[in-house]
Order: sequence, then structure tokens, then C-alpha cells
Amino acid sequence: MSKSCCEAKASELEILREKQGSVLKWVLLINAVMFFVEFSFGVVSKSSALMADSLDMLGDAAVYAFSLYVLHKGAHWRARAGMAKGIVMALLGLGVLGQTIYRLSSGVLPTAETMGAIGLLALTANAICLFLLSKHKSDDINMKSTWICSRNDIISNVSVIVASLLVGVTGSGIPDWVVGFSIAALFLKSSVSVIREARAELAA
Repeated sequence: MSKSCCEAKASELEILREKQGSVLKWVLLINAVMFFVEFSFGVVSKSSALMADSLDMLGDAAVYAFSLYVLHKGAHWRARAGMAKGIVMALLGLGVLGQTIYRLSSGVLPTAETMGAIGLLALTANAICLFLLSKHKSDDINMKSTWICSRNDIISNVSVIVASLLVGVTGSGIPDWVVGFSIAALFLKSSVSVIREARAELAA
């Protein structure tokens, strides 16, 4: 009976990992494509917010790839994956902060229409990712930290859209810069939370 029970649990776990892997492959593809789209239009529109969001997409793509790598490994590896994601979030936050400061010092006004259109496209893409990941956010630290990345993306996308409207109305680049700084702060705050939880799991 005990052996049969263990085999059943092992089979259920394998099925779960297969479902997680399928979801991670889809969100990896979506984020990789959206990185190139947002980065290209961020350069064209001279938008700090779009550039910041594109870097977020790139970081998430790397995070999802690492999540796939550790998917069939033990809890220790999944905790290490969470730690790596926290570090990536922190680096992205610092990168976005530096890029926004550069845009602020240059004083270039971004193109509001392009910001809004690409921001809406990114929001749609990330809403799909969040929906796919939401079913697995409670599975383990690996999937939870991945879900947090996607949740941050939604917040960033909404901020970009709001900034584009304000830039269009005011004719000022200040809303774009404010969003850039806000996204950087969000990344840094989330990184602390993920790293703290991953450290606790590693210690356990």
C-alpha cells in the first residue's frame, strides 16, 4: 500500500512538473518577443517607461528560462532559482534607475502615442502570462517568484499607459520619468521579498 501510494504521488508530481513546464515555455516565448517589440519602440519613441518595461521583459525571459532549468530538480535548486530571480530583479531595478536618470538629464520628450499603443500591447501579453501562471503560484518558491515577476509586469504596463496619457495631455516628459523611477523601485522592493523567502527555504 505504501509503495503504491508513493508511486501515485510521484506520478502526480511528474504531471504537475509537465504542466508547469508547458506554462513556463509559453510565458518565456511571450516575454522574449515582447522584449524586442518594447525595446525597439522604446528607442524610437525615446520613452524611459517603455525602455524600463522592455528590460523587465528581458529579465523575465531569463528568469523563466532558469525556472525551466530547475523545474525537475529538488527543492534546494528551486530555492536557489528563487534567489537568482531576486538578484535579477535587483539588477534590473538598478538598470532601470540608471536609464531613467540618463533620460531625465537629456530632457527628451517621449512620443505619447507610441508609448500608449505599445504599453497596451504589453499589458495584454502580460495579462495572458499572469493568467497562465496564476494556477501554479502556490506550487513552490520557484513558481511563486515567477508569478511575482508577472504581477510586477502588469503594474509596470498600467503605469506606462497612464504615463503616456499624461505626457500627451501635459506635453511634459515628467510622467514618463516618474514611471521609470517607480518601476525601478518596484523591482528593488520585490527583489528583497523574493531573496528573503528564498534564503529562508535554503536555510530550512
